[in-house]
Amino acid sequence: MGRLLVWLACAILATALAACETVQEATVRDAAVVAPVAPAGPDPVQEPTDVKYYASDEPVRMGLEHFNRGNYGIANRYFRDAVEKAPKDLTAWIGLAASYDRLRRFDLADQAYAQAIRLGGETVQILNDQGYSYMLRGNLHAARRKFEKAYSLDPGNPVIANNLELLNGSRKFIERPPNNQP
Repeated sequence: MGRLLVWLACAILATALAACETVQEATVRDAAVVAPVAPAGPDPVQEPTDVKYYASDEPVRMGLEHFNRGNYGIANRYFRDAVEKAPKDLTAWIGLAASYDRLRRFDLADQAYAQAIRLGGETVQILNDQGYSYMLRGNLHAARRKFEKAYSLDPGNPVIANNLELLNGSRKFIERPPNNQP
């Protein structure tokens, strides 16, 4: 029985020592990882001229992706984040305005379009988007004015031509007989 106790004590002691050795090896290995050898030349990741990064790039990309999927609420959150990070990002403001349009928050869409115009002027895209916004609201006269102004700046633009055709179709569809009787 004495030999059994001695053997068990040795086994326990050997296990404890093995555990200490393993921890010590890991510590030495980790120290080697923590203190790497310095590179010979400059670190290319830290060169500011190599890569241009804009704080709003990722939110704008995600906003466009969700907008194109029809997730206008999620797109709106990303575009709001983008304009907060980069208040002079024209693409972010246009995306924000368009997402507000789809959420039927026309008051906020008008504010976003106004900011986009302050930043980039009345571009073809902004005029077209404003026309579409007015069409969504049912203000067909204002929509036509915006579409025609955009078309005068870019007469070969198929999107504007399509929106004018859509507007003409909408106008015919909503006209009713004068007495409003079914």
